[in-house]
Parts: sequence; C-alpha cells; structure tokens
Amino acid sequence: MNERAAVPWYLQPVNLALFVIVLTVVRLSVAGSIGLVEDEAYYRLWGLYPALGYYDHPPMVGWWIWLGQAIFGDNPLGLRFVGVISAAAGSLFLWRTAFVLFDMRVAGWSVLFLNVTLLVGVGALIATPDAPSVLFWGLALWSLAELNRSQNPNWWLLVGVFAGLGLLSKYSVFFLGAGILLWLLWVPQNRRYFLAWQLWVGGALALLVFSPVLCWNADNEWISFTKQFGRVVATDYTLKYIGEYVGAVAGLLNPLVFILALVGAVGLIKKTWAREPAASLLVTTILPFLVYLTLHSLHSRVQGNWPAPIYPTLAIFAAYTVSLPQVAILNSWRGKVAAGAVALGVFAAGFVYLHALSPVVEGLARKDPTHQLRYWSEIGEKVAALADDETATWVLTTSYGMTGQLSNALKRQRIGVYQVNERLRYKMMPPQVQQPAGNTMLYVVEERRDQADRFRSQFDRVELITEMPRLSGNSRIEGIRVYKLSSPVAGSAILSQSPKTE
Repeated sequence: MNERAAVPWYLQPVNLALFVIVLTVVRLSVAGSIGLVEDEAYYRLWGLYPALGYYDHPPMVGWWIWLGQAIFGDNPLGLRFVGVISAAAGSLFLWRTAFVLFDMRVAGWSVLFLNVTLLVGVGALIATPDAPSVLFWGLALWSLAELNRSQNPNWWLLVGVFAGLGLLSKYSVFFLGAGILLWLLWVPQNRRYFLAWQLWVGGALALLVFSPVLCWNADNEWISFTKQFGRVVATDYTLKYIGEYVGAVAGLLNPLVFILALVGAVGLIKKTWAREPAASLLVTTILPFLVYLTLHSLHSRVQGNWPAPIYPTLAIFAAYTVSLPQVAILNSWRGKVAAGAVALGVFAAGFVYLHALSPVVEGLARKDPTHQLRYWSEIGEKVAALADDETATWVLTTSYGMTGQLSNALKRQRIGVYQVNERLRYKMMPPQVQQPAGNTMLYVVEERRDQADRFRSQFDRVELITEMPRLSGNSRIEGIRVYKLSSPVAGSAILSQSPKTE
C-alpha cells in the first residue's frame, strides 16, 4: 500500500485543497462586507500613498493594500484581498514543508491545524503586517526544508529572498535569521554550508531586498527602528504579564492545537538534542524569537499577534503529535483532541464571522473584540453633515485610529482629515493633501481621548457642538465628541506644522 492510500480521506491533498478554497471564499466574502478596525483604516492610507518605509513598520502591508486597491478599488475587499489570499498560499507551502520534513499525514494535519487557529481563521480577515510576515517566514522555512532534503546549496538563494521579503514585512523576522544561524551551528553536517558561496549570496540578497527600508530610515533619522527597537530595553521585571502572554498564544493558536503542539514540542526537542536535522530546523528557527518574547513578557506586555510568524511551525508541532506511531496509551486522546481542535476552530471562526457581520451579542461595549469595526460609516455621515452645516472643510484629530477611520468614512466627501500630533506617521502623504485651511474646522475625538484643551491657544473659539454615540446594534460602545474650532490664531502651529514635530 502506498503512502497516499494509507492517508485518511480528510488528509488527502485534493480534499485539503477544497477545504482551503472554501475557507478562502468565505473569508473573502466576510472581508468585503465588514468595516475596518483602527489599524487597517490607518494602513489604508499607506496603500493610497505607497512608500519605501513608514513610521510604524516596514512597507509590505502598504504595498499589499495598494495592490488590492488597484484590483478591487478603495474598499474593504481591496484592502484585505492579498492578505486573505496569502493565508491560502501559506497553507500550500506549509503542506509542502511538513511533507518534505516528515510525511503526508503530518502535512495534512499541519494545514488543518493552521486553518483552525484563530490567528488565521479570524486574523486573515484583517490587513496587518502580520499576514506578509507569516507568509514570508513560512516561505523561507519551506526553502530551508527543501535544502535539508536535497542538500542543494542553491536553495540558500531563495531563503535569502524570502527572508528579505519577511524583513520588508515586519522587523521580527530578524529572529528568523538568528534561528537559521543556530540551525547551521547546531547540526554538524550543516556547518559545511559556511563554505558555500550560495549561503553568503543568499545573505546579500536578503540585505538587498531589505535595503529600501534601510535607505528610507537613513533619510528619516532611523525613526522606524527607534520606535520598534526602543521597546526591547527593560527597566524593571515582573511576572504579571507572563500568564497573559501564554494565554494569548494558546488562545490565538487554538487551545486544543496548543496542547498538541506542547506534546509535539517534547518529542521534537528530544530529536533536536540528538541533532536530527529536520526536527532541529523547526525548533532552532523559532527558538530565538520565543526566547525574546518570553523575556519581553517579564517586563512588558506581549501583544497576541506578535508571535504570529511561528504559528505555522507550531501547527507542524501539533500535527507531529497526531501522526506519531501508534502508542496504546495515546490512541484515544490524540484523535479526539485533534478532531475537537478542528471543530472548535471552525465554530469559533464562524461565530466571529457572524458576529462581525451583525452583532450576535450586544452590551459588551469595548470588551467586544469586533467593536473597532462598528458604526464608522454612520459616524462619517454625521460628521459630514456637521461639516456642511458649519462650512468646515477640515476635520482635526489627535489619534491615528480616528484619523484612519474618518479618512475612510469621509473619502467620498471633500473633507480633509488631519492628525495634529504624531506627524511622522504621515510623511508618505504629499504636502498638498495635508494643509488644513479655513476659518472653521471640526475636532473629532473619542470621549476617553479628548484633548480639546490643546486647541484653545490656537483658535479663538473651541466649542463642543455635539456628542454622538458609536453603536453596536442598539448598544453604546463609546461617545464621539465633535468640537467646532473657529478663527485660527495668526501663526497657528496647526496650519504650519512640520512633519518632524511631535
């Protein structure tokens, strides 16, 4: 009996492909039908004004959004299209990676487990830098798996390209480079690659692909590096974040997949200790990042999305557990936990999709994880009406989330949106579209972030004209305040700010 015949029907490649295709169609349908969260609305501006770098992150997510907008227009589907497709592409290469390193059973379960993680099942709908970083980390891992199987050093060239693209997505991919170096040093037969020209050219290719970000930062006082790497330094240590960190990883991975991944990690770590190349590849390439995240959790909060690039590897860990040779004591629970993980992931994603489309549960306010995408088109209509009443052509803001949401909500009206602080975020926008003018402007802000007092020295009158609720169904999420700002003081900083202020 050949290997394909021995694999259960649900792990057959054709059936897995159909499963991923159906999920992708569902995700695209939902992605095109729901509002934007704060970060997405902000990244939408990146897509409209593509650049070699940005204040917050490398540029890949902005380029992906630009491509989607070029195909489908400036709408939610255009914003999210490439990210959703990347999850499907990542599944394909994850299958190949696990197949090359192990067998078809591990490959099949890896694809199932990855697609029932909350990170992919739900996170794939949201356009963030995590999507390209996961894809290109995974493609680099696939190239390394092919290298490990074929022993052909030419694969190093592709590793370098994908690592460079990963760095264009998120700086956390630097840890992949550390992991690759660890794999080379740890496995004795790999050390010969230090004498292969392909390894060094691959490294040069990674640097070349990443060079646009270096050039952009060099021209902008290294602001992106300063912002991201500034959080690495610890001032004191505490245990209060470690539980939240572990819980976030378990939750976004899928709690049952997390359990299977822990069991698989034990076996793979044992093989790594014995310097087995395939197991060592999986363990060493994620180890530096895991060490960093754990150390970071001892002094500050680790956001749940930060470990995203290692989730495909953890899916392989879990698949390895389910595909272990049959051992009597494990026979019953492995299959039940695996089936439960798939059912839980599909149910959880389906529930979130339905809830995102129309609130299933109300009254949670800001505790609702989908609250950020609610009611912004209605807020935009009300702000546009107020701007018309007050003859205001500019709306001022003091947060990037509000800036993004209003820029999107007001895109069909000729009303400019301008964040008066953190101007470094908008260096990609040409000056002619960021020049507030006029005798009357509106200041729009969430009640919890109200900074109206900052305008009192710059306008003769600062008047609260309304407070409107932002709703989820019939339930109030928060209040949005709108101020009328009249008669700018001569020389007002708002009308003459340099992008390098604040």
